Amino acid sequence: MATENTHFGAARIREMTAHCRSFFFIGVGGVNMSSLALITKRRGYRVGGSDRTESAVTRRLACEGIEVFYSHEAAHIDTYDAVVYTVAISPDNPEYVRAKERGIPLISRADYLGYLMTDYKNRVGLSGMHGKSTTTSMCAEVFMRADTDPTVLSGAAMRSMGGAYRIGGTEHFIFEACEYMDSFLDFYPSIAVLLNIEMDHVDYFKSMAHIERSFRAFAEKTGKDGFVVANGDDAHIRSALAGYAGRVIWFSGTDANADFYATDVETVNGCPHFDIVAFGKPFCRVSLKVTGQHNIYNALATAAAAHLCGVDGEDVARGLASFSGAQRRMEYKGNFQGAAVYDDYGHHPTEVKTTLEGAAAMGHRRTVCVFQSHTYSRTVGLFEEFCGAFGAADEVILADIYAAREIDTGEVSGKKLAEALPNGKYVGDMDAIVAYLRQTLAEGDLLIVMGAGDIYKIFEKMGLEE
Repeated sequence: MATENTHFGAARIREMTAHCRSFFFIGVGGVNMSSLALITKRRGYRVGGSDRTESAVTRRLACEGIEVFYSHEAAHIDTYDAVVYTVAISPDNPEYVRAKERGIPLISRADYLGYLMTDYKNRVGLSGMHGKSTTTSMCAEVFMRADTDPTVLSGAAMRSMGGAYRIGGTEHFIFEACEYMDSFLDFYPSIAVLLNIEMDHVDYFKSMAHIERSFRAFAEKTGKDGFVVANGDDAHIRSALAGYAGRVIWFSGTDANADFYATDVETVNGCPHFDIVAFGKPFCRVSLKVTGQHNIYNALATAAAAHLCGVDGEDVARGLASFSGAQRRMEYKGNFQGAAVYDDYGHHPTEVKTTLEGAAAMGHRRTVCVFQSHTYSRTVGLFEEFCGAFGAADEVILADIYAAREIDTGEVSGKKLAEALPNGKYVGDMDAIVAYLRQTLAEGDLLIVMGAGDIYKIFEKMGLEE
């Protein structure tokens, strides 16, 4: 069982920590937690943290002077004034329990992130069921190329940042805003980007109306002085913002009445090239290095957000042209048995469908997908949608479902999903999948390994892991 978010809000956290001189981070090795620890350290506080295993991330923190423990023990927090935790920990975590017993302020990750971002002028929050990490990375590339020195917190690493976060100046704060468990309602965006809304996280969201209310609430966090950048082609976003009195910048892949729209679209080896028109005037010509029509929308959202922060069209075009993708987002891994191999984080039917359609346009002999579904609840709740998501692939090999926080009830499995697909196949565990690929892949094929669980471990078995 996960630990709950605190939802104190920035004002109360500021009051709670006014006299604190040190912070301890439970789960400090995580992508977001490590960035928060480093920001806190650079603000002059003593910082420590704990995690189960050593990694490149924890070693970097140690080099920055952060005390890192590779176990969870109550005594670790005894010399610290406040504790920040990831909700992924259990409520019986010894450090969490000791902090409660001693009355040490306990603040959840999302709540603390919301508090930290209030010190930045422009706070660009990227939300949506799909594309958050990619668009956050696109924004980071554009803002960096424009020499604006942004601070960035993303869910995916990118080479030009040297990781998933960047600590820069205090004018621009670009962050991925996750909707799960309504975490994004702890944030304070001055610009809220709404990429898309669909049914997902069925273990938390009970209906589309529930999801739309949450995204509406996130938009309202911008207040009277902020902006919402919204996908006008998404019916659920239109519904969520119905009657909204704030300032909305609409973007569209097709509608010339939108504030930002794409025109003169062409595709080169699966990568979109197009013009962006902003407020009725030419803004820039975009030549993307990433595949798929969905990246037109990601680029339009990036352009609109950047424009609101004072970045001109020339810098937007240069930044988008240099963007080569984020880690695990159609990331090229190498060659196996003559096939080009890519790694992708897609785990929702829409993500699967759009990624495979983009891959099919790259001109390979065959498109083969190894897919690992993420959680039983998502697989059951969206089973019919998954059955319609793999049409662009010539063959789909289904791995066992990644359970994450859930228990297998036997209701669904990778094998059952394979049996429901006309192009599906189940061959067994990862070793069996590698053996099958070794026998069937050939020169000119494209292989996409897709999923948000531990399917990435297959690359080591294939000899492609660095």
